[in-house]
Amino acid sequence: MTSSNGVWQGDNPLNFSFPLLIVQTTLILALTRFLAFLLKPLRQPKVIAEILGGILLGPSAFGRNQDYLHRIFPSWSMPLLETVASMGLLFFLFLVGLELDLTSIRRTGRRAFGIAFSGISLPFISAIGVAFVIRKTVDGADKVGYGQFLVFMGVALSVTAFPVLARILAELKLLTTTVGETAMSAAAFNDVVAWILLALAVALAGDGPGEHKSPLISIWVLLSGVAFVAFMMIVIRPAMKWVARRCSPEGDVVDEAYICLTLAGVMVSGFITDLIGIHSIFGAFIFGLTIPKEGEFAERLMERIEDFVSGLLLPLYFASSGLKTDVARINGGKAWGLLVLVITTSCAGKIMGTFAVALMFGMAARDSLALGFLMNTKGLVELIVLNIGKEKKVLNDEIFAILVLMALFTTFITTPAVMAVYKPVRSSSALTHRKLRDLTNSNSSKHELRILACLHGLGNVPSLISLIESTRSTKKSQLKLFIMHLVELTERSSSIIMVHRARRNGFPFISRLRRGDWHDRVAGAFQAYNQLGRVLVRPTTVISPLSTMHEDICHVAETKRVTMVVLPFHKQQLRGEGDQETIENVGHEWRLVNQRVLKNAPCSVAVLVDRGFETPCHTATSTQSVCILFFGGVDDREALELGGLMAEHPAVKVVVVRFVEDEGCERNEELDEAAMAEFRSKWDGMVEYIEKTTSNIVEDVLGLGQCGDYDLIVVGKGQRRFPSLMVAKLADRQVEHPELGPIGDLLASSGYRISSSVLVIQQHEPELTEEIPVTKVVQNDSEKLKGDGNAGVGEISKVV
Repeated sequence: MTSSNGVWQGDNPLNFSFPLLIVQTTLILALTRFLAFLLKPLRQPKVIAEILGGILLGPSAFGRNQDYLHRIFPSWSMPLLETVASMGLLFFLFLVGLELDLTSIRRTGRRAFGIAFSGISLPFISAIGVAFVIRKTVDGADKVGYGQFLVFMGVALSVTAFPVLARILAELKLLTTTVGETAMSAAAFNDVVAWILLALAVALAGDGPGEHKSPLISIWVLLSGVAFVAFMMIVIRPAMKWVARRCSPEGDVVDEAYICLTLAGVMVSGFITDLIGIHSIFGAFIFGLTIPKEGEFAERLMERIEDFVSGLLLPLYFASSGLKTDVARINGGKAWGLLVLVITTSCAGKIMGTFAVALMFGMAARDSLALGFLMNTKGLVELIVLNIGKEKKVLNDEIFAILVLMALFTTFITTPAVMAVYKPVRSSSALTHRKLRDLTNSNSSKHELRILACLHGLGNVPSLISLIESTRSTKKSQLKLFIMHLVELTERSSSIIMVHRARRNGFPFISRLRRGDWHDRVAGAFQAYNQLGRVLVRPTTVISPLSTMHEDICHVAETKRVTMVVLPFHKQQLRGEGDQETIENVGHEWRLVNQRVLKNAPCSVAVLVDRGFETPCHTATSTQSVCILFFGGVDDREALELGGLMAEHPAVKVVVVRFVEDEGCERNEELDEAAMAEFRSKWDGMVEYIEKTTSNIVEDVLGLGQCGDYDLIVVGKGQRRFPSLMVAKLADRQVEHPELGPIGDLLASSGYRISSSVLVIQQHEPELTEEIPVTKVVQNDSEKLKGDGNAGVGEISKVV
């Protein structure tokens, strides 16, 4: 029966199929997620945890307790579990087909093709000898036809798992290196060949030992498979292109009917190939290839199904593979010797074959060896091959267990081996810390202003345009702007699709000529600047895990010799009708990205808190009002330099407000006095200067933000550049955003009805990267004041 009547009526839910399936699924997901968490520091792909989880749950570990095995995974429940898992596999192979872009395979160069060919042929040839040894050693292995057994062994040893490889390359940030691009192109070709060989293996396989098909039947199966592929490519592919065009109007939601039609197409394709005599997953894979990769239809389709398939159903499939794996079957010296032989043959064939051909094509020895380890990745596709072989009774329990462990081992060693062998040159020992003052003090035209502006999405574009326009000098050297679209690389397949579109352009995905919705709209927004000839725009995309995205931003800032990095604040505050404030929060993880960039950037960093910052109009009556707040210190002096750049723009009015304490204490540092005197003499008559005596810094700063006179307020971050008595005014205040500094945090807070956008600037100094809480600074200063009058005043900034 499907469901029980409940414990109150004497039924044990574990004796009924559906409640037991729920328990099995929950147990599998909990264990595999826990193992994935444990393996995360080792940067292992999720499939390792899923296979290990299945092995632990099966007869190799927990299953040694027969009561547990018969209660949780009884034999009568396995067909239902495998049926649900196979449904997940069917749709996963559809997603794999969606990931593979046939046009990229057609564009594959001679090097990638040669590497893929050697990576398939050499292990396949080696499999002949391994198959011969296994058939002579393992009992019952010779009951299957040698041709069928050889093809399955050849595919098992020669396959490269394209989805797993893509994830490993993304984790190691190698996707757009020469090694990564070559590996992806070769693996894509390898993947297609593997599925063709698997289809051949299934067509040749009998229904079990002792049963042999007539060769004529196998020929009919192969011919029917070829006809199916031709029909899909000639008829269905143009039809899916038409569907994709209908479903991708800009800004519209995909019609539910087309999604249902596509999902039904996956199952119908699977049924047809099963009807032919080839496994149903082959039909789903081919149907995935027919979906056009251009436009938004493929991505939207993935968003609908991939979380459910990859997160819930697919782990069941790999866990069921582990449940079939009984390591105890590998018993005795001969069996373990076979395991070593299979692993050695598989690794040697893949790694040495790839290494030799890569050297022939002129790649460096270290790169060639890393490529060999990458192409040796097994995992997903390998397990699918092995499960089909066991299902068709070509592989018995012992051979199946040996090959599963081989797949685990080869995939597990990939990441550590590549990390040990291949280390891209990303030197940080000779960083030059650039700042705006270096630029403004130079008379050389070679020192152009270079800005790296980061975006979360199109919503950040208007404020970015406004900021860049206000800093664009109309007299001096031109501005070079690098726009970097930040995209999170997740476990989802659609993020890998984005990588495919952005690759082949250098680290980390500099998109020079690629056209897309984001690129077109940003390029159109900056078209006027390009026509002026004083702004060069380079759109860029970085696709990376959020935990390491700051490395990509800082790397580009260093290699492009950027003077300032502009980061969007993780909250965007907009005012709607009736002065109602709405806050869009992209998440805490993005805030951590900003914090890491602030700590590690080789140049000045500015965080833009956007509240509707608009582009200034080029008319005599329309100007943009910018207020520079100056308290003193290295960051405020950098804000002053930015104010000088803005003062050159005819449509920008700059006001400098310098805060002075009413107690009459001496001012902070000679450098501040010198910077302010130089600024005033240079921009006399062009900048309004206000000196403000304050007894309540919070009220005065909030008043400037709330008055509505300024479109943008620029302030230095300055954790340690305040006079101590001014810091004391803020010491008791609860800090919400410490990365913005005390004043930046005050102006960025959402509860004070501040209408101005805020730009918080930090001038990078290596000795000032560690944060010091305001309260700690105040305590130190208070102790100094108690000991020696005014000795603590200005002490904080003497490192500048």
